[in-house]
Amino acid sequence: QVQVVESGGGLVQPGGSLRLSCAASGTTVNIVHMAWYRQPPGKQREMVAVISRGGSSDYNTSVKGRFTISIDNSKNTMYLQMNSLKIEDTAVYYCDVVTFTEATYDYWGQGTQVTVSS
Repeated sequence: QVQVVESGGGLVQPGGSLRLSCAASGTTVNIVHMAWYRQPPGKQREMVAVISRGGSSDYNTSVKGRFTISIDNSKNTMYLQMNSLKIEDTAVYYCDVVTFTEATYDYWGQGTQVTVSS
């Protein structure tokens, strides 16, 4: 089992920055990658960025060049640095921790609200 806790959301003006954190605890040895998803109001959840234990990453095209995902394996913690925030970045951001033993398992955090508004 893996426990997942996100933090760092809040209210920010357009053009501002926020840093989200996702801390995983429990049986973390089998984590293969971690990802950020978001769900804007009235819309479906979408992948924002993903990063492997080795540091390989990928981004949704809508955030490329503005968001940076990183991982601290020693702390089992993933970060999302969000710069040049836009109103359309407003959403609940969720952390997804993926483990693999005999099968793939997803562990989700409770979500953290990011609101971009003037």
